[in-house]
Amino acid sequence: MSEAPQTSTAPRAPAPQVAHAPIEGPRDAKMRTRAVNLWYGDKQALFDVDLDVNRHEVTALIGPSGCGKSTYLRCLNRMNDTIDICRTEGEIYLDDRDIYDPDVDVVEIRARVGMVFQQPNPFPKSVYDNVAYGPRIHGLVNTKAELDELVEQSLTRAALWNEVKDRLGDPGNGLSGGQQQRLCIARTIAVGPEVILMDEPASALDPVATAHIEELIDELRRDYTICIVTHSMQQAARVSQRTAFFHLGRLIEVGETNDLFTNPQQQMTQDYITGRFG
Repeated sequence: MSEAPQTSTAPRAPAPQVAHAPIEGPRDAKMRTRAVNLWYGDKQALFDVDLDVNRHEVTALIGPSGCGKSTYLRCLNRMNDTIDICRTEGEIYLDDRDIYDPDVDVVEIRARVGMVFQQPNPFPKSVYDNVAYGPRIHGLVNTKAELDELVEQSLTRAALWNEVKDRLGDPGNGLSGGQQQRLCIARTIAVGPEVILMDEPASALDPVATAHIEELIDELRRDYTICIVTHSMQQAARVSQRTAFFHLGRLIEVGETNDLFTNPQQQMTQDYITGRFG
């Protein structure tokens, strides 16, 4: 039997206020996971996770540190494959295709399911070449003019074009932290993903840069499906339409963000969002 979470006698914190954009249009799953279990060597990190990531929505993954939310996120584009001792079981579907099918091209999956990491990690290249790198290696353009257009479109979608259009030849790592993260988002967008995974994309940024990233996420979901890990329940409330709460490698509860924060169905969820543990 697993140990009960530690609780405290401190006053309960108020649940975060939900201020995200309304859900529009039909809802269906872009990615579906069923009975996902994962081990690092002999240690099991995920237990029978069933979760849908809906099209053109932001799904937020919340929970205490070490609860499995980032591990789960990395399952969605097979990033865990890069860890030798990692073993994954279960079914993970992108549309109607199991991405762990032996015939699946992992490079193609990672182009269709892009990822933005916690720390901005631009390549040691120019702003232009950071965005152009993916389209070049994937053969997405035929001419320099097409590449120029794609770079501009990607930077525009990442809300960065106006800030960097006159310094495309400057090093990407010379931008501010918030600009570097938006550059990484532009780099992800440039290869035409269908899903964007974000692992605490604003945790290393100041409040102003964080606000820019959150506004951008709300804009991007109109064209992409987004799944975001966040340590901030307030951020989950602001940017997501659905929220999933993880604890000790298990999915405890998932639902509409407004419902989960205001009327959780599980006592453990209630205890977490009101500050009893975590």
